[in-house]
Amino acid sequence: MSSAEQVTPSEYIAHHLGHLTNSHAPQTSLWDMSYINIDTVIWSIFCGLLALVVMYMAARKATSGVPGRFQCAVEMLIEMVDNNAKSIVHGNTSFIAPMALSVFVWVVLMNSLDFLPVDLFSQWLFPLLGLDPEMHHRVVPTADLNGTLGISIGVFVLMMYYSFKIKGVGGFIKELLSAPFGPMLFPFNLALNLVEFAAKTFSLGMRLFGNMFAGELLFLLIAALLGASDSIAGGIGHLVLGSAWSIFHILIVPLQAFIFMMLTLVYMGQAHEAH
Repeated sequence: MSSAEQVTPSEYIAHHLGHLTNSHAPQTSLWDMSYINIDTVIWSIFCGLLALVVMYMAARKATSGVPGRFQCAVEMLIEMVDNNAKSIVHGNTSFIAPMALSVFVWVVLMNSLDFLPVDLFSQWLFPLLGLDPEMHHRVVPTADLNGTLGISIGVFVLMMYYSFKIKGVGGFIKELLSAPFGPMLFPFNLALNLVEFAAKTFSLGMRLFGNMFAGELLFLLIAALLGASDSIAGGIGHLVLGSAWSIFHILIVPLQAFIFMMLTLVYMGQAHEAH
Protein backbone atom coordinates (compact mmCIF):
# COMPACT_ATOMS: atom_id res chain seq x y z
CA MET A 1 0.00 0.00 0.00
CA SER A 2 1.28 3.43 -0.85
CA SER A 3 0.01 4.95 2.36
CA ALA A 4 -1.01 3.03 5.43
CA GLU A 5 -3.36 5.77 6.69
CA GLN A 6 -5.61 5.43 3.63
CA VAL A 7 -6.76 1.94 4.58
CA THR A 8 -8.16 0.23 7.64
CA PRO A 9 -5.95 -2.14 9.65
CA SER A 10 -7.88 -5.14 8.30
CA GLU A 11 -7.37 -4.00 4.71
CA TYR A 12 -3.70 -3.31 5.40
CA ILE A 13 -3.17 -6.81 6.81
CA ALA A 14 -5.21 -8.49 4.07
CA HIS A 15 -3.08 -6.78 1.43
CA HIS A 16 0.18 -7.88 3.04
CA LEU A 17 -1.06 -11.46 3.35
CA GLY A 18 -1.71 -11.69 -0.38
CA HIS A 19 0.69 -13.65 -2.59
CA LEU A 20 2.21 -12.78 -5.93
CA THR A 21 0.69 -15.51 -8.09
CA ASN A 22 0.69 -16.51 -11.74
CA SER A 23 -2.97 -15.53 -12.09
CA HIS A 24 -4.88 -12.29 -11.61
CA ALA A 25 -8.09 -14.15 -10.75
CA PRO A 26 -8.62 -14.92 -7.05
CA GLN A 27 -8.34 -18.53 -5.96
CA THR A 28 -11.80 -19.93 -5.23
CA SER A 29 -10.98 -23.44 -4.05
CA LEU A 30 -8.75 -24.78 -1.29
CA TRP A 31 -6.92 -27.14 -3.69
CA ASP A 32 -5.93 -25.66 -7.04
CA MET A 33 -2.64 -26.78 -8.60
CA SER A 34 -2.89 -24.16 -11.35
CA TYR A 35 -1.94 -21.41 -8.87
CA ILE A 36 1.73 -20.85 -8.11
CA ASN A 37 2.84 -18.48 -5.36
CA ILE A 38 5.75 -16.95 -7.23
CA ASP A 39 7.08 -15.07 -4.21
CA THR A 40 7.29 -18.28 -2.16
CA VAL A 41 9.15 -20.06 -4.96
CA ILE A 42 11.59 -17.19 -5.54
CA TRP A 43 12.47 -16.66 -1.88
CA SER A 44 12.74 -20.40 -1.20
CA ILE A 45 15.24 -20.77 -4.03
CA PHE A 46 17.09 -17.64 -2.90
CA CYS A 47 17.47 -18.98 0.65
CA GLY A 48 18.53 -22.38 -0.67
CA LEU A 49 21.25 -20.83 -2.81
CA LEU A 50 22.31 -18.58 0.07
CA ALA A 51 22.63 -21.65 2.32
CA LEU A 52 24.86 -23.31 -0.28
CA VAL A 53 27.04 -20.19 -0.51
CA VAL A 54 27.38 -19.94 3.28
CA MET A 55 28.36 -23.59 3.67
CA TYR A 56 30.72 -23.37 0.70
CA MET A 57 32.46 -20.36 2.25
CA ALA A 58 32.76 -22.24 5.53
CA ALA A 59 34.33 -25.24 3.81
CA ARG A 60 36.63 -23.10 1.69
CA LYS A 61 37.93 -21.06 4.62
CA ALA A 62 38.25 -24.03 6.98
CA THR A 63 41.69 -24.36 8.54
CA SER A 64 43.34 -26.92 10.78
CA GLY A 65 44.88 -24.16 12.84
CA VAL A 66 43.09 -21.83 15.24
CA PRO A 67 39.59 -21.42 13.77
CA GLY A 68 37.84 -18.11 13.50
CA ARG A 69 34.40 -17.34 14.88
CA PHE A 70 32.61 -18.26 11.67
CA GLN A 71 34.37 -21.62 11.41
CA CYS A 72 33.73 -22.35 15.10
CA ALA A 73 30.02 -21.62 14.69
CA VAL A 74 29.75 -23.84 11.61
CA GLU A 75 31.73 -26.65 13.26
CA MET A 76 29.52 -26.52 16.36
CA LEU A 77 26.42 -26.64 14.15
CA ILE A 78 27.73 -29.59 12.14
CA GLU A 79 28.71 -31.45 15.32
CA MET A 80 25.29 -30.82 16.87
CA VAL A 81 23.44 -32.12 13.81
CA ASP A 82 25.76 -35.11 13.41
CA ASN A 83 25.40 -36.14 17.06
CA ASN A 84 21.62 -35.91 16.88
CA ALA A 85 21.55 -37.87 13.62
CA LYS A 86 23.69 -40.68 15.07
CA SER A 87 21.63 -40.87 18.27
CA ILE A 88 18.29 -41.02 16.45
CA VAL A 89 19.02 -42.90 13.22
CA HIS A 90 20.47 -46.36 13.88
CA GLY A 91 22.14 -46.84 10.53
CA ASN A 92 24.28 -45.12 7.95
CA THR A 93 23.94 -41.34 8.40
CA SER A 94 26.36 -40.31 5.65
CA PHE A 95 23.44 -38.83 3.70
CA ILE A 96 20.91 -38.20 6.46
CA ALA A 97 23.17 -35.96 8.59
CA PRO A 98 24.05 -33.58 5.70
CA MET A 99 20.39 -33.60 4.67
CA ALA A 100 19.34 -32.60 8.20
CA LEU A 101 21.99 -29.87 8.23
CA SER A 102 20.73 -28.55 4.89
CA VAL A 103 17.15 -28.54 6.16
CA PHE A 104 18.13 -26.67 9.34
CA VAL A 105 20.17 -23.97 7.58
CA TRP A 106 17.57 -23.57 4.81
CA VAL A 107 14.63 -23.23 7.21
CA VAL A 108 16.57 -20.81 9.46
CA LEU A 109 17.26 -18.54 6.50
CA MET A 110 13.67 -18.67 5.29
CA ASN A 111 12.38 -17.93 8.80
CA SER A 112 14.85 -15.05 9.15
CA LEU A 113 13.18 -13.19 6.29
CA ASP A 114 10.45 -12.37 8.80
CA PHE A 115 12.79 -9.73 10.27
CA LEU A 116 12.54 -7.60 7.11
CA PRO A 117 10.28 -4.53 7.53
CA VAL A 118 6.71 -5.37 6.55
CA ASP A 119 6.53 -2.39 4.16
CA LEU A 120 9.99 -2.88 2.65
CA PHE A 121 8.62 -3.82 -0.76
CA SER A 122 5.24 -2.09 -1.02
CA GLN A 123 6.36 1.34 0.20
CA TRP A 124 10.09 1.42 -0.52
CA LEU A 125 11.47 -0.98 -3.13
CA PHE A 126 8.50 -1.25 -5.49
CA PRO A 127 8.16 2.56 -6.01
CA LEU A 128 11.95 2.80 -6.36
CA LEU A 129 11.91 0.13 -9.10
CA GLY A 130 8.87 1.59 -10.83
CA LEU A 131 6.61 -1.31 -9.86
CA ASP A 132 3.02 -1.11 -8.69
CA PRO A 133 3.06 -0.63 -4.87
CA GLU A 134 -0.36 -2.31 -4.74
CA MET A 135 1.17 -5.55 -6.00
CA HIS A 136 0.95 -8.43 -3.55
CA HIS A 137 4.22 -9.83 -2.26
CA ARG A 138 5.00 -12.05 0.74
CA VAL A 139 8.61 -12.67 1.64
CA VAL A 140 8.56 -15.49 4.22
CA PRO A 141 8.22 -18.88 2.46
CA THR A 142 7.63 -20.73 5.72
CA ALA A 143 4.60 -18.52 6.45
CA ASP A 144 3.01 -20.03 3.34
CA LEU A 145 1.43 -23.46 3.86
CA ASN A 146 2.39 -24.40 0.30
CA GLY A 147 6.06 -23.90 1.14
CA THR A 148 6.12 -25.84 4.39
CA LEU A 149 4.02 -28.70 3.03
CA GLY A 150 6.33 -28.86 0.02
CA ILE A 151 9.30 -29.47 2.33
CA SER A 152 7.37 -31.98 4.44
CA ILE A 153 6.34 -33.92 1.33
CA GLY A 154 10.03 -34.11 0.41
CA VAL A 155 10.71 -35.55 3.88
CA PHE A 156 7.89 -38.05 3.35
CA VAL A 157 9.42 -39.18 0.05
CA LEU A 158 12.78 -39.74 1.76
CA MET A 159 11.05 -41.61 4.58
CA MET A 160 9.40 -43.94 2.08
CA TYR A 161 12.67 -44.39 0.22
CA TYR A 162 14.53 -45.49 3.34
CA SER A 163 11.63 -47.69 4.45
CA PHE A 164 11.85 -49.65 1.19
CA LYS A 165 15.65 -49.56 1.14
CA ILE A 166 16.18 -50.81 4.71
CA LYS A 167 13.24 -53.20 5.03
CA GLY A 168 12.75 -54.23 1.43
CA VAL A 169 9.44 -54.23 -0.41
CA GLY A 170 8.24 -57.39 1.31
CA GLY A 171 9.33 -56.26 4.75
CA PHE A 172 7.70 -52.86 4.35
CA ILE A 173 4.38 -54.35 3.19
CA LYS A 174 4.49 -56.94 5.98
CA GLU A 175 5.01 -54.22 8.58
CA LEU A 176 2.31 -52.09 6.99
CA LEU A 177 -0.22 -54.92 7.34
CA SER A 178 0.86 -56.55 10.60
CA ALA A 179 1.92 -53.69 12.91
CA PRO A 180 0.87 -52.83 15.53
CA PHE A 181 -2.08 -55.22 16.15
CA GLY A 182 -0.81 -58.36 14.45
CA PRO A 183 -1.49 -59.91 11.02
CA MET A 184 -5.03 -61.01 11.90
CA LEU A 185 -6.17 -57.39 12.07
CA PHE A 186 -4.45 -56.26 8.86
CA PRO A 187 -7.30 -53.95 7.70
CA PHE A 188 -6.98 -51.94 10.93
CA ASN A 189 -3.19 -51.96 10.70
CA LEU A 190 -3.27 -50.68 7.12
CA ALA A 191 -5.74 -47.90 7.95
CA LEU A 192 -3.81 -46.84 11.04
CA ASN A 193 -0.44 -46.78 9.26
CA LEU A 194 -1.82 -44.79 6.33
CA VAL A 195 -3.32 -42.26 8.73
CA GLU A 196 0.02 -42.10 10.57
CA PHE A 197 1.94 -41.37 7.36
CA ALA A 198 -0.52 -38.61 6.42
CA ALA A 199 -0.47 -37.16 9.95
CA LYS A 200 3.34 -37.05 10.03
CA THR A 201 3.50 -35.24 6.72
CA PHE A 202 0.79 -32.67 7.41
CA SER A 203 1.74 -32.03 11.04
CA LEU A 204 5.38 -31.47 10.07
CA GLY A 205 4.46 -28.80 7.54
CA MET A 206 1.58 -27.22 9.45
CA ARG A 207 3.55 -26.89 12.71
CA LEU A 208 6.20 -24.75 11.04
CA PHE A 209 3.62 -22.82 9.03
CA GLY A 210 1.46 -22.08 12.07
CA ASN A 211 4.29 -20.66 14.14
CA MET A 212 5.78 -18.55 11.36
CA PHE A 213 2.39 -17.31 10.15
CA ALA A 214 1.52 -16.22 13.69
CA GLY A 215 4.82 -14.36 13.98
CA GLU A 216 4.30 -12.63 10.64
CA LEU A 217 0.74 -11.71 11.55
CA LEU A 218 1.86 -10.11 14.81
CA PHE A 219 4.40 -7.97 12.95
CA LEU A 220 1.58 -6.85 10.64
CA LEU A 221 -0.76 -6.13 13.56
CA ILE A 222 1.86 -3.93 15.21
CA ALA A 223 2.50 -2.10 11.95
CA ALA A 224 -1.20 -1.69 11.15
CA LEU A 225 -2.36 -0.53 14.56
CA LEU A 226 0.58 1.64 15.61
CA GLY A 227 2.42 2.45 12.40
CA ALA A 228 -0.59 3.58 10.44
CA SER A 229 -0.54 6.95 12.15
CA ASP A 230 1.83 9.84 11.63
CA SER A 231 1.68 10.72 15.34
CA ILE A 232 4.82 10.63 17.44
CA ALA A 233 3.15 8.29 19.96
CA GLY A 234 2.24 5.85 17.20
CA GLY A 235 5.78 5.88 15.83
CA ILE A 236 7.31 5.31 19.27
CA GLY A 237 4.83 2.54 20.04
CA HIS A 238 5.56 0.86 16.72
CA LEU A 239 9.30 1.03 17.38
CA VAL A 240 9.08 -0.30 20.94
CA LEU A 241 6.60 -3.12 20.33
CA GLY A 242 8.16 -4.08 16.99
CA SER A 243 11.62 -4.25 18.54
CA ALA A 244 10.35 -6.26 21.52
CA TRP A 245 8.64 -8.79 19.27
CA SER A 246 11.73 -8.98 17.03
CA ILE A 247 13.90 -9.83 20.04
CA PHE A 248 11.50 -12.58 21.09
CA HIS A 249 11.21 -13.75 17.49
CA ILE A 250 14.99 -14.29 17.37
CA LEU A 251 14.37 -17.33 19.59
CA ILE A 252 11.48 -18.60 17.49
CA VAL A 253 13.36 -18.55 14.17
CA PRO A 254 16.09 -21.10 15.03
CA LEU A 255 13.83 -23.04 17.41
CA GLN A 256 11.29 -23.83 14.69
CA ALA A 257 14.08 -24.84 12.32
CA PHE A 258 15.55 -27.10 15.03
CA ILE A 259 12.18 -28.74 15.71
CA PHE A 260 11.64 -29.30 11.98
CA MET A 261 15.12 -30.85 11.67
CA MET A 262 14.65 -33.08 14.73
CA LEU A 263 11.29 -34.36 13.51
CA THR A 264 12.86 -35.07 10.13
CA LEU A 265 15.56 -37.13 11.87
CA VAL A 266 12.93 -38.94 13.96
CA TYR A 267 11.01 -39.91 10.83
CA MET A 268 14.21 -41.07 9.15
CA GLY A 269 15.02 -43.09 12.28
CA GLN A 270 11.59 -44.72 12.23
CA ALA A 271 12.14 -45.67 8.60
CA HIS A 272 15.26 -47.59 9.71
CA GLU A 273 13.48 -49.51 12.46
CA ALA A 274 11.08 -52.42 12.40
CA HIS A 275 8.17 -52.98 14.76
